[in-house]
Amino acid sequence: MFLDGFILLLRDYGVPVSLTDTIDFYKGMERGLAPELDSLFVFARLCFVRRVEHMDAYERAFAFHFYGIDLPRVAEGDPELLNTPQFRRWLKEAIRKGELPPQALWTFPAGELMKRFWETVRKQMEEHHGGSRWVGTGGNSPFGHSGNSKGGVRVFGEGGKLSATKVIGERRYVDYSDSNTLSGGNLAQALTSLKKLAPAGPRDQLDLDATIYQSARNGGEIDLVFRRDLLDRIEVVLLIDNGGTSMLPHVELTRLLFAKVRDRIKRCHTYFFHNTIYGAVYKDPQRRQPLATAELLKRSQDTRLIIVGDASMAPEELVYPSGSIYFGEDYGVDDRESSLRWLERLRDRFRHAAWLNPIPKELWPNAYGRATIHRIGEVFPMEDLTLGGIKRAVAKLTRG
Repeated sequence: MFLDGFILLLRDYGVPVSLTDTIDFYKGMERGLAPELDSLFVFARLCFVRRVEHMDAYERAFAFHFYGIDLPRVAEGDPELLNTPQFRRWLKEAIRKGELPPQALWTFPAGELMKRFWETVRKQMEEHHGGSRWVGTGGNSPFGHSGNSKGGVRVFGEGGKLSATKVIGERRYVDYSDSNTLSGGNLAQALTSLKKLAPAGPRDQLDLDATIYQSARNGGEIDLVFRRDLLDRIEVVLLIDNGGTSMLPHVELTRLLFAKVRDRIKRCHTYFFHNTIYGAVYKDPQRRQPLATAELLKRSQDTRLIIVGDASMAPEELVYPSGSIYFGEDYGVDDRESSLRWLERLRDRFRHAAWLNPIPKELWPNAYGRATIHRIGEVFPMEDLTLGGIKRAVAKLTRG
C-alpha cells in the first residue's frame, strides 16, 4: 500500500503511469530489484518515466512521498515561484512565525523573497541530523547526505562518501516540463518530431531485412534489395501576427519560435498579418508587400500551416465583410469577404494546420478577445506557447 500511494501520486503529478508499467514495477519488486531507496528511485524511474519532460514531475513526486518535501514546479531564479502554492504557504507560515512582516510581499524585493524560500527548503532538507530516518544528514541513514551509508540518495548538501546515486532538488529537468515556458533548448527538442520522411534519390541504400526475406524465398540465393534514402520533405507555411499593441508582450516569444522553426525546417515560408487574415498576407514584417491569400491556397495540401497570433480583436474584424481596420490600396487588403471565411478556406485546404496563441490557455476564457479566440479555436486546433502546447501542436501537424 505504501508503494500504491506513490504510484497514485505519480499520476497526480502528471507522470502517465499505465497498468503495464505498474505490473512491471511490482514484478521487479518481487524479484528484489530495489532493496533500498536509492535502487527504488532508479528502478521506478525506469518503469514509469518514458519521456524527459516527465522527469521533473517524477523527482518532485518522489521527494514529496519519501522525504515529505513539496518542491514547486519551477527552477531556482524563476519569478513564477511567487505564484506557486508552495511559496504562498511558506510566506504565510513565515509571517505567522514573525520571520517576515505582514507586508513582506509588497515591501521585500522579489529576488530576496525567492532566495529566502529556497534557503528554507534547503534547511528543511538538512534538519534531520544523524540516525537512520528516511532523510538525514550524517549518521547511518542511506537517504540524505554526508552520512556513512554506502549508496543512498543525496538531497542537496555535500556528499560524504561520494556514493550517492542520485541528487534530488537540483531541478535538472524542469526546463522540459510540458507546463514550462519555452526556451531555445526545449523548443528545439519539441520541434524534432515535426518532419515528413519520404523516399528520395537513387536506390543506393541496402535494405537488409528485405534482402534476407528475398534471399530466403530464393532458397538461399542472395538477392540484394536496395531502397531510396528517406529524406525530410516537410514544407511549412508560417503566418505571424505582426502588428498592434496586443502582441507586444509576446514579441520575444514569437521571435524565438520564428527562429527555431526556420532553423529546423529548410522549406519554411513566412508571411505576416495583423489580427487576422483576409484576402492577402504580407511578405515583409512592415506589411508593405502583399501576397494574395489565394496564392497560398495553391500550395500542396501536405504543406503544414502554422499560424501564430493572440486571436484577440473586435468580433466585427473576424465575422463581418469589410471588417478590416485597414483600408485603401496602400495596405493591399481585400476584405470583401469575412476573415472567418478565409480562415475556413485555409483550414479546408491544408489538412495539417495549427494556431499557436502566446496567451496562456488558462487565461483564454477571460481574455480581452475571448469571443474571437473561441471562434478561431473552432476553425483551427489552438494551443498556447508552452512547451506542452508546442508538442501537442506538432503531434497534430504530423499526424497521418
